[in-house]
Amino acid sequence: MKEKAREFEYTQADFDVLRKISNQYSGILVPDDKFDMFYSRLSKRVRMLGFTSFKQYCHYLKNNPDTEFTEFINAVTTNLTSFFRENHHFEYLSKTVVPGLLKKHAGTKQIKVWSAGCSTGEEPYSLAMTLKESVPADWTINILATDLDTNVLATAAAGIYMADRVTGIAEQRLKRWFQKGVGGQANKVRVKPELKELIEFKQLNLMQEWPLKGYFDFIFCRNVLIYFDRETKAMLANRYCGLLEEGSYLFIGHSESLHQLDTGFSLIGNTIYRKSIK
Repeated sequence: MKEKAREFEYTQADFDVLRKISNQYSGILVPDDKFDMFYSRLSKRVRMLGFTSFKQYCHYLKNNPDTEFTEFINAVTTNLTSFFRENHHFEYLSKTVVPGLLKKHAGTKQIKVWSAGCSTGEEPYSLAMTLKESVPADWTINILATDLDTNVLATAAAGIYMADRVTGIAEQRLKRWFQKGVGGQANKVRVKPELKELIEFKQLNLMQEWPLKGYFDFIFCRNVLIYFDRETKAMLANRYCGLLEEGSYLFIGHSESLHQLDTGFSLIGNTIYRKSIK
């Protein structure tokens, strides 16, 4: 691979070391075309640490995992999301899933869901809005939102976004669930407390043990499986299956599929799966 003139020395060998470390930890496959992305994402760390080459950084990362590993993973993880992304999922949720849950849980009046790979929080807040708008006020809604990247989790928990992030949300919904900033914060919005209180944000590595208890009513794991190989996709899908009761739902991303994978799910809609009823 021809190397460009760069601020820091960076070779194919460095890239191979770094993507191997990333894969071993996260299970995410890093193809050859991410060579430049790794350089651009990690250059800030290399500069901050005072190194002149990525070889030095590789050595530092291997010898200081406790202090550097989280910074490394945060830098190379891709986080692209938006409010109500793939809106047909939220429409299906309000029109089909929620009515079924209102009947199923009429006794407990509780709904429990998981947003796996929640990034900067737009997805779990979209889930919270959808559920608050379609579930009676006396019901309890618990949303677990997890991600590998601690930086994006901090953004998500803060619930503060640039105003242009919410331009696609209907005005009525915007007024109900967001507070507009004033003065120096006039270009920002804040999620209202009644949404934030529904969500618990936690750091979680999908490739490690999941300290989760009980069943979820549905799971959103969108634009996450695309980064894994076939075997890992099947493994994750079956682990999700184990946290869902029969007839419960798994929502995945628009470019993802469980086709020809041995899982306990049946496709029932556009990237909407349901745990098979035996």
